[in-house]
Amino acid sequence: MSDEQQTNEEILRTRIPLEGEIFAIVTEMLGANKMRVECDDGNIRIGRIPGKLRKRVWIRVGDLVLVQPWKVQSNERCDIIWRYTSTQANWLKKKGYIKNLNI
Repeated sequence: MSDEQQTNEEILRTRIPLEGEIFAIVTEMLGANKMRVECDDGNIRIGRIPGKLRKRVWIRVGDLVLVQPWKVQSNERCDIIWRYTSTQANWLKKKGYIKNLNI
């Protein structure tokens, strides 16, 4: 498979946020599977990596992630549910899905 085919396939599978999900950028690692994220709605939250993602996905500072705010403390806490690759992040920015974040 060529690089161009792989890139196009990756973009076709890009996950779009559903209702209640927000784009965010990881700004700081806090330890114990928690990170500080700057969300597209202007809030800075503490994001938790749930167990199903913990071992499968490596998240670093500067990564674009998809978060779901908690029902309680919705402006302070969230769960990280998806990590985007740089190609996917650039595609989302170009298509206008990401408005307030600097990638």
